Amino acid sequence: DHDMRTAPMNGQPAHDFMTMMIPHHQGAIDMAKSILLNTQDPEVRNLAQGIITEQSNEIRLMQAWLARHASPAK
Repeated sequence: DHDMRTAPMNGQPAHDFMTMMIPHHQGAIDMAKSILLNTQDPEVRNLAQGIITEQSNEIRLMQAWLARHASPAK
């Protein structure tokens, strides 16, 4: 979770939560994509597909929240 530790923080809890969760979710998506290439187990594949779908949607929601709550340029 190196990306979580290097995400740009601003001290606002909600912003920092969203900023840290995006790379966390992306890591889960990357792992799910990897397992799809390496297993034919239908239960595992179904779970991985769900992770990709749900966490991709959540990343979009978090990115939209961050865009709506961006600090004005100084």
